[in-house]
Amino acid sequence: MSFDERKKSRVTLLDVARHANVSRATASLVLRKSPLVGSETRSRVEQAMRDLGYVYNIGAARLRVERSQIIGAIVPNLTNPFFAELLSGIEEVIGETGKVVLLANSGDKVERQATLLQRMREHGVDGVILCPAADTPPALSEEIADWGMPVVQVLRHISFDMDYVGADYAAGMRQAVDYLASLGHEKIAFAAHGPVQSAYQERVDGFREAMLSKALDPGILIHFPAQLGEIASATHLLFDQATRPTAVICFNHLVALGLSAGLHDCGLTIGRDLSLIGFDDVADEEAIRPKLTSVSTGPVTIGEMAARLLLERIANPDLPPRRVVNDTALHVRESCGRPM
Repeated sequence: MSFDERKKSRVTLLDVARHANVSRATASLVLRKSPLVGSETRSRVEQAMRDLGYVYNIGAARLRVERSQIIGAIVPNLTNPFFAELLSGIEEVIGETGKVVLLANSGDKVERQATLLQRMREHGVDGVILCPAADTPPALSEEIADWGMPVVQVLRHISFDMDYVGADYAAGMRQAVDYLASLGHEKIAFAAHGPVQSAYQERVDGFREAMLSKALDPGILIHFPAQLGEIASATHLLFDQATRPTAVICFNHLVALGLSAGLHDCGLTIGRDLSLIGFDDVADEEAIRPKLTSVSTGPVTIGEMAARLLLERIANPDLPPRRVVNDTALHVRESCGRPM
């Protein structure tokens, strides 16, 4: 058998976990003789190791103890100011440890993301904070587990077998819908944007559920173009609906910026002719007049949380997967009024 064939046939800890019908983390605990694992589970995992001929590579384990002092961060869109705030939170926590952050932009493309992950492995990063590209297959979580590279998902998730830090998007939608309903709005639109991924789906589902809870029609869902300049010119989509909305909740601040410009070009006044609520509440929303009411997801806090979870994961690879969801808050300003 050639070296390549032996390499392909080498049994991994993930193979053992699957054979024993346990998580990789549990199999690792057995390997490290942790008292947290019950005797029956321990016996099943040890039997799987014998059945498959698993050999623990002590040399590789020792190499994994060595640290590069580099943390990778992969985001889908570096032109979005939201990610600048997220990264400031990551760097604040990582910087305190003496490590540095290696930043990369996937462009929301799975192929590019795969290349970046491979490059980071080659550079021996201590771990990665990943905002998964749209259409990332769930199987990536198994690959990452097999690599033994600590990874924390941020904002979007592909699997809860890995650590995740995000925001309560559904709660944010409820806050926005409840506020508009309290002003008397019944015809509320959701201005969607970008490819479908977990955060997109949670916002859409949250909008629909919030509308139904108020006995309002959740069907005014409008998808706007990806480019900021194109959003402004597509503002007419709001008024091409069978039911013309009196208020709009935006998918994110980019949509709010685009619609703000588009409504101005149409000669409409935000807060009087149409109420507008943003989502994410990043700093540049203060540049809009009237000032934009927006749901804050706390990107700096999320970045800090993700960095702390990754450092904990690096220090203790056998921790069970954690899921941290940041609270949202509606910041009421001047962009909403009662329907005319």
